[in-house]
Amino acid sequence: MMDLMKTAAEVQLVEDTKAVLACNEESEHFGLTLSGEDALAVMESRNESLKKHQRVEIGPCVTKKIIHLFCDSQYIWQENYVKTLKRLQDIFFLYKNESDDLVSDDELLTFMQEQFEGVCFGDLDYLETTCLQRFCMAVRAGYRGYRKSGGHSEYSLFDEEPRWDKELYMKVLRELAWE
Repeated sequence: MMDLMKTAAEVQLVEDTKAVLACNEESEHFGLTLSGEDALAVMESRNESLKKHQRVEIGPCVTKKIIHLFCDSQYIWQENYVKTLKRLQDIFFLYKNESDDLVSDDELLTFMQEQFEGVCFGDLDYLETTCLQRFCMAVRAGYRGYRKSGGHSEYSLFDEEPRWDKELYMKVLRELAWE
């Protein structure tokens, strides 16, 4: 019986790896491609994350969605692509748990992508330990506004740090460059 389960898992790994490789068609437009070895490493990392976070993935591979949403990022380039995909998968599964599965895959991925590109400026640590932590804390406390927005434009409700201040920027620029 164990051999049969192991064989099924191996077949699924091969199928998922092929599906992820097919994403090269979209990602190569942004200078990002996975080799067969890279794709296998990403899928093995996904399996490790699933075990670590005690999750089961049923249905379409979330890695394909991650690639689709993040391949046009200004913060991902070929040299950090595999490492970033592995980390995004792990963060995703962690916060599926942290949100008590109240947030759909698409809502969570949309939130992750928006914060990664915007507030986080590509910083995965900030995404994981600040943005997602605050968002999931609010979700566990009863916040459900993300359902109407699909996860879009949600972080500003939980953001505690001051952001861009044009007046301050211009003041400092005047002091440094013009006076």
